[in-house]
Amino acid sequence: MLRGIFDGDAELYDRVRPRYPDGLVEALVRQADLSPGSSVLEIAPGTGQLTVPLARTGSALTAVELGPALAAVARRNLAPYPRAHVEVGEFEAWPLPEEPYDLVVCATAFHWLDPAVRVPKMREALRPGGTLAVVTTEHVAGGTAEFWIEVQRCYERWDPDATEPGLRLTPETEVHADTGEFDRADGLGPVTVRRFARDITYTSDQYLDVLRTYSGHRALDEETRAGLLGCVRELIHGTYGGSITKRYLHELITASAR
Repeated sequence: MLRGIFDGDAELYDRVRPRYPDGLVEALVRQADLSPGSSVLEIAPGTGQLTVPLARTGSALTAVELGPALAAVARRNLAPYPRAHVEVGEFEAWPLPEEPYDLVVCATAFHWLDPAVRVPKMREALRPGGTLAVVTTEHVAGGTAEFWIEVQRCYERWDPDATEPGLRLTPETEVHADTGEFDRADGLGPVTVRRFARDITYTSDQYLDVLRTYSGHRALDEETRAGLLGCVRELIHGTYGGSITKRYLHELITASAR
C-alpha cells in the first residue's frame, strides 16, 4: 500500500521534507489555545515536521505513526520534549484513550486515511470545544515558472502511463480546500481555512532528494526512477544554472467540536 512507502528511507524524509511555515504553526497554536495544560493527538506525524513545534508549547502530545522507521526518527527529534511520545500504529485501528484531546491534527497525510473513518474518529477523540485541524500541502504554479512547464517532458518520457500530457501546475488563486467532509460531519462547528504560500529554492541535488521522498517516485522501478531523476537533473543544470524555486501552498483547515 502506497501510504506505507515513506518508511523505506526515514532519514532522507526527515532531512529533506520541508517544515511548516511559522505563521501556520502560530495560527494553529492560537486556534487550539495550546499551553502546557493542553493535550494533543497528531495523526501520521512522519518524522515530526509539525510535531516538534507543537511539542514546544509544552502540551502533552501523542503521535500515531504507521511506519516504525519514521516513528523512530520522530522519537529522536522529540527527545527534548518529555511530554511528547510516538506510538506505532494505524490510526483507523488505534484505540482511543478515555480522556479526550484539546487538539487532533493531521498534516499532509489526511488523504491517506480511510474516508469512512477519519473525520468521525478524529471528532470522537476531541473534547467539546476542542479543535480538529488538517493541513494540506499543494504544489502550485510559481517559483521558477518555466521549469515546471519544461520538466513535464521528463515525466512524459519516463512515466507516460501516469502523466497527463501537457500537465501544468495550478495557480494558487485557483486552489481551494474542499471542506465538504468537515462541513457535513456531525458534531463539528464552523470550518475555517487559512492559507500560507511560500517559495523554497533547491539545488539540483536537494530537489532530487525531495522527489525521492514522494510516493509516486518511490513506487517507480529503479531504472525508470533513475532515468526520470537524471532527466530532471540535466534540465536544472543545463537550463537553470543548478537551482530552481518551488512554490508550496499550505491550507490550515480547522473546526471546533460541539
